Order: sequence, then structure tokens, then C-alpha cells
Amino acid sequence: MAVRSVGEFRGRQALYRDQFPEVLETLRRVAIVQSTESSNRIEGVTVAPDRLEAIVAKKSRPKDRSEQEVAGYRDVLSEIHTNAAKLKLSTSLILRWHKDMYRYTSEEAGIWKKEDNAVVQILPDGQRVIRFRPLAAAATPNAVERLCELCHESLQQRKAEPLLSIASFVFDFECVHPFKDGNGRLGRLLTLFLLYQAGYEVGRFISLERVIEESKETYYEALYDSSQRWHEGEHDLRPWWNYFLGMLTAAYNEFESRVGVITTARGAKREMVVAAIERLPEEFSFSDLQRVCPGISFATLKRALQDLKRKRRIVPLGKGRDARWRRISSGSH
Repeated sequence: MAVRSVGEFRGRQALYRDQFPEVLETLRRVAIVQSTESSNRIEGVTVAPDRLEAIVAKKSRPKDRSEQEVAGYRDVLSEIHTNAAKLKLSTSLILRWHKDMYRYTSEEAGIWKKEDNAVVQILPDGQRVIRFRPLAAAATPNAVERLCELCHESLQQRKAEPLLSIASFVFDFECVHPFKDGNGRLGRLLTLFLLYQAGYEVGRFISLERVIEESKETYYEALYDSSQRWHEGEHDLRPWWNYFLGMLTAAYNEFESRVGVITTARGAKREMVVAAIERLPEEFSFSDLQRVCPGISFATLKRALQDLKRKRRIVPLGKGRDARWRRISSGSH
């Protein structure tokens, strides 16, 4: 059912592309910033919003390690957006992208892990718990080679539903955990790449990485549940498949709801601000709004707030730029 639903969404993509090119361009620019921010923030790599936009737009050079990692992610993401159709999944591509992710750092990258590693969870009290022991380092190169072969075979010969083949490849990639660092981010980039190749382009306009970040607990739960008895080949992929399809469905629903209410490019950014406010807590600040609306100007944000205030959908809780705002629920006006 979920597979068919996502397939129907895909079938409507061309319609939107033809009818709303300017709107999609606005969505695309915002999605690139959000994808870069969210995928890195999931791994604890954070950059101030103004610096993030400058780095993604290549208007500023990275100044520290976090900014260097963000710049590397931006470069690989940009290549996927531009050249996905011309590239082929392979170990050499995976190694190159890993190297590119760390190109601005002094990190030794683009090589398979040299030592066995573990997926560790840090509990609120600081205690470290091993969630999963990935494949041994010695077995990694052959395993990734085989994964790429199986993915090609499955997609070309349609041995399984393409969405499930892609989800399975990404899951196995994370279980192999082939690098010392950057496995989660590279796995999310590979997700986007393979989806584009299969014709699912929602990630161009709605950040899949942000959807994952917003459902981070469920994301990790699904990975954990499906990884049980993975080494014995007796694991259950259904929790991960369900999560993967749910994440895609959420992205497509958001895409269609945004495009559906936007009739002119001029109104596009305003509608995106309204959608962002709906996702914020009931009380929020202007800086909270700026953080979730990268790429949208101060003036546009201000106009959107004043418009919503006139419509009695939000109320200010003070004056000045630092004032907080409260969203008014639909049933209270």
C-alpha cells in the first residue's frame, strides 16, 4: 500500500515541474540548506544559521572543523543534485564521496575503516552503550563491493520493488559501517542518489534529511530493530522498510501541500514561512523562525508574521526583534 502510494506521488512530479517551475526553484534552494544542516546536525555537527547559508552558497570559506564538514557535505549533495543520472553506484564512487565529504579537513578519508568499529549510543547520564557491532574491518571492502553488485542486479532486473531494494542497500551499508566516521551522512547521501536514479525526486524540493532529523528517534529505532541478528542473516527488514516508506510519504505529502497552496512564485516564500510556523512550538522567537527558514530574507519573515498577526493566527508576546510569538490554535478564533 505504501509503495503504491509513493509511486502515485512520483507520477505527479512532472505535472508540478511543468506548472510551477519558479516555485520549485524556491523549494530547491531551501531544501539544499536544510539537507546540509539536518544531516550534519543528526551527527552533532552544528553551524550558526548565518554561517551555514554563506557556506552552502559558497560565499564564505569554512573557518572551523564543523564548517569544514558542512562544506564537504554540500559539495557531494550538489553533485548528486546535478549529476545523479550520469553516475553509477560503485565502491569507487562511495570512496570518492567519502573523501570529498572531508576534503576541507585534515581527516584521512576515502579509505575503508582499518579497525573494527561499533555503533555507540550516549545515554543522558553520559554512559556509552554499544547498540550494534558492524562488520569486521577485514571483511568490509568485499562486502561493499557485493552490496553494490546486488543493488544493481535487483534494480536492473526488478527482482524486488525498487524502493525496497534501495532501502535494503542503505540499511546494509549502515550495518557494514565501512568508514571510521561519516557513515550516517554518506548513507543519507546514497539514499538521495539512488532515489533520484529510480525517478523519486522529492528530495530536490523537500529535505529528506530534515524529515529524518524530525523523526530521529523512530529512525534509530527502526535501524536497531532491523539490525537484530543481521550477522546471522536472520534479521527482519520490515521495521526499516516501514520507516523508509513512511519518511518518503511524509516528504511527498509536504511537497504536495506546499505546491498546492502556492499559486505564484511571489507567494512561495510566504507560504513556506507559514508552514514552518506550524512546525514550531506554540511559542517561538524570531530567531527560531530564521533557523527553520534558511534562505528567506528578514523582510519576508517580518511581512509573514505581520500578515499572520492581522489574520489573528499568531499574537506577539512583547515588542521588538527579540519578542516571542504565540500561535493561536484554529479552534480558538
